[in-house]
Amino acid sequence: MSFQTGLSGLNASSKSLDVIGNNIANANTVGMKSSRTEFADLVASTLGTSGGGTGAGIGVSVATIAQQFSQGNISITGNSLDVAINGGGFFQLTQPDGSMAYTRDGQFKMDKNGYIITNTGANVMGYPTDLVGNATSITTQKMQVPTGAPIAAQATSNITAEFNLDARAKIAASVVPPTPLTTYGTSVTVFDSQGVAIPVNLYFTKVTPATAGTDQWDVYDGATPPAKVGALIFNASGALTGTTDGAGAATALGQIPLTITPAAPSIVPPFSVTANVSKATEYGSAFNVSNLTQDGYTSGELVGVNIDPSGVITTRYSNGQTQARGKIALADFRNVQGLAPVGSGTYLETFASGQSVLGSAGIGKFGELRSGALEESNVDLTGELVNMMTAQRNYQANAQTIKTQDQIMSTLVNLR
Repeated sequence: MSFQTGLSGLNASSKSLDVIGNNIANANTVGMKSSRTEFADLVASTLGTSGGGTGAGIGVSVATIAQQFSQGNISITGNSLDVAINGGGFFQLTQPDGSMAYTRDGQFKMDKNGYIITNTGANVMGYPTDLVGNATSITTQKMQVPTGAPIAAQATSNITAEFNLDARAKIAASVVPPTPLTTYGTSVTVFDSQGVAIPVNLYFTKVTPATAGTDQWDVYDGATPPAKVGALIFNASGALTGTTDGAGAATALGQIPLTITPAAPSIVPPFSVTANVSKATEYGSAFNVSNLTQDGYTSGELVGVNIDPSGVITTRYSNGQTQARGKIALADFRNVQGLAPVGSGTYLETFASGQSVLGSAGIGKFGELRSGALEESNVDLTGELVNMMTAQRNYQANAQTIKTQDQIMSTLVNLR
């Protein structure tokens, strides 16, 4: 019986060394989770045993090889498609054969069709979103970035201007010579529906007010000759209290309608743009433009991809625009120890793990994502080397029990 006891110890120690060796071999594998060998004793028992005694021990067995899903260190890489999970959760993958798998390895790539994939060709799954990153479905799909045609141009529809007009300025026509129209002015570039840039000039000239107790500034465009496009009316506190269009009709406060005519040759017809000047002021300080923006843009080519901590994939274009293109999903399990490892850092769902629960990074038990970084292996090399020495001693000790039993048997055989 001692031969079998010692042999079971040799087998268990050998299996432990295999596990330790695998941990050490994968110390630099991204997303790798270390394993440990868990042992259980073997006991012989017979039917009809009386009293409080127990059966004799007959060795040891490997009860299980358990993976340790503790957090690995986060290593900065600078590659925007490298993604680390800082906290709980797994990336959900669709493997080439169509089956679902899960991983902590965030070394993602982009294939020729713009799909985000792993090194084994599995597709990274996530939620579809609108262009600003709001999820539009709770059903996951393969994450894809449009890498083909450029994004289309968008015609300008709104201009926002924030500025101060000098309250000390005299009525332009009351001085000799009259104050030039271009004294107070600004310009902004807008875009037509084809993405062609069109410069727009706006000039402000102080005029005799139509209503007593107010100051009025007429707004002119940069045409030749300049055309009046509206008027701004300020009260004694310098606040904007009224706006009109070019014909003198009142408009919504701070809204001045403009008509933009593309330069020839162009098939684009004149189009309307609203200038929002609701934050204009008239204080006793120099004319100053503090903000000037518009919402149009020309077409743009893809120049980069970013992934934010919540998993939203954002594309950047050569025209300065950004657009959300999906949101990476995370999965978790009631019993992660029940997942079945299948190599390349991936796991399969099993009956023991329970079904996956999907969610978004940073919400509930799911960790945040870190773009441009990877989760290192959680293998502790120092600890593994100590474990290796311990397993080696156990192996030697079990071999010694077999050797001793052999010597005893030889002694018995040689009795005369």
